[in-house]
Amino acid sequence: MPDAGAGGAGAAGPDAAAPSAPAPDSRPVAVVTGARKGIGRHLAESLLGAGYRVLGCGRGAEGWEADGFAYHVVDVADEAQVLPFMRHVTQAYGRLDALINCAALASMNHTILTPVSSVEKMLRVNVTGTFLMSRESAKLMRKRRFGRIVNVSSAVVPLRLSGEAAYLASKSAVQTLSQVMARELSEFGITVNVVAPGPTDTDMIRGVPKAKIDELTQQFFNKRLTTLDDIANVVHFFLRPGSGGVTGQVIYLNGVPNG
Repeated sequence: MPDAGAGGAGAAGPDAAAPSAPAPDSRPVAVVTGARKGIGRHLAESLLGAGYRVLGCGRGAEGWEADGFAYHVVDVADEAQVLPFMRHVTQAYGRLDALINCAALASMNHTILTPVSSVEKMLRVNVTGTFLMSRESAKLMRKRRFGRIVNVSSAVVPLRLSGEAAYLASKSAVQTLSQVMARELSEFGITVNVVAPGPTDTDMIRGVPKAKIDELTQQFFNKRLTTLDDIANVVHFFLRPGSGGVTGQVIYLNGVPNG
């Protein structure tokens, strides 16, 4: 009987090719906060369509599913939740190309009628959350000396409307925060910009009377609601590799006097 040992049948010859390791996934990685619904979900879906791997986060337990998308329950205003989430991004992906800060709270009321609890909640999510996510994302981005951070403000900021003192204060803070971070992070190849939509057809405005929305849209040049695609168009411009010279900028949608 033939020997099945060295050189025999069933033994790999010296020139046999070893199994090749799978190629590393080179697709860019994006984190989108407030991704469970509304603007955040639309942007996450748009980034998936553009070839990104997307991690979405939100406070709601029920997310949504798609190839290349992973949803995580994270309160962006809670450092004790943000830090482990960002450690996961680092360990699982090893890179972060883009951060889109969409998570936001809004409460409209006259200053005299606004409880301090509402102000504190808005500042925590809109400002502290944006700061924490940007800070931790920048730590990962600087390792590759490339990153794009896009924060969401509001086109209503320049209008200084009654009933929105606390909300617009938080969104004004997002703009200033972004511009200072743009200066600080430029040496690491990280850009920081702001998209400021007008009223958009999401849950945030669906409880507002139509007459109030119509009155508001009349103050913009194009006199209409902002669309989700309007926002995505600006975000994709900011994310382009060729947009490295664009940083610290605020783009107001719909056309804003003195914007």
